[in-house]
Amino acid sequence: MGDFDVPFLGTEAVTAGRLTQGQLRSFRRVHRGVYIDPKVSVTPILRAQAAWLWSGRRGVLAGWSAAALHGCKWIDTRAPAELIRSGSRRAAAGLVIHGDTLLDDEVCRLDSMAVTTPARTGFDLGRWLDPDDAIAQLDALCRVTHLTPRDIHELAERHPRERGLTQLGDVLPQVDPGAESIPETRVRLLLIRGGLPVPETQVPIVDGSRILARADMGWRRWRTAVEYDGIHHWTDERQRTRDIERYEACESLGWSMIRVNSEQLRRRPASIVNRVRLRLRAAGAPV
Repeated sequence: MGDFDVPFLGTEAVTAGRLTQGQLRSFRRVHRGVYIDPKVSVTPILRAQAAWLWSGRRGVLAGWSAAALHGCKWIDTRAPAELIRSGSRRAAAGLVIHGDTLLDDEVCRLDSMAVTTPARTGFDLGRWLDPDDAIAQLDALCRVTHLTPRDIHELAERHPRERGLTQLGDVLPQVDPGAESIPETRVRLLLIRGGLPVPETQVPIVDGSRILARADMGWRRWRTAVEYDGIHHWTDERQRTRDIERYEACESLGWSMIRVNSEQLRRRPASIVNRVRLRLRAAGAPV
């Protein structure tokens, strides 16, 4: 694949003698004039690079694209690339153009591309996405960039006329960078909306001076923890063995460990809340 495993402009490749027009036809066209080796799976980062080339290297990558470039992992590969640019907002398939006001210090450079800063990216995601998706993505963005909800709030004060500020104001208090995956965010929101106390994330379970484990979320006061088990916790035998030993050790210290999987989260969310409520109540919590 070589130079062609990242997006490139067909005209530049032909002019430079790297490809002929005939050879170019065998490449996948990502956007008009932008190509990539057909054997390459187009990731959110590659999609962002293609969008920037499509813009004539003049657009500012934002939203999903900026989040990917800042290091967020939990982005659907089908998510469109997003750009902010002035002038025409005509887009292409798989690409969204925004005309929002963008201040100079809200743009940084990553791999030579213009990208919204972490704070500006959070400001945009918090307004543009559905509320729960926004919370999940801001959890991830704050985690990888060390951004805080306060940083986003301060940037929002500079844009009092932008759309979506009411939603952003609702989203920011619910953000917690302790979540290490989107399902962890979903579980946390489910418990809070079910009337349970707000859990702490990445809860240390301590044996003397040694941290035995860190639970996804929980309540130290009542020694109750909730863990989301992804598929690898069930299919990887070594991981499964470690989990068994870890949970037994935590329970020997008086902790109640509640495990949740994707099937329960998707099909039986109320049962998750009820299970946790009963464990908290047994531990003395007023729930």
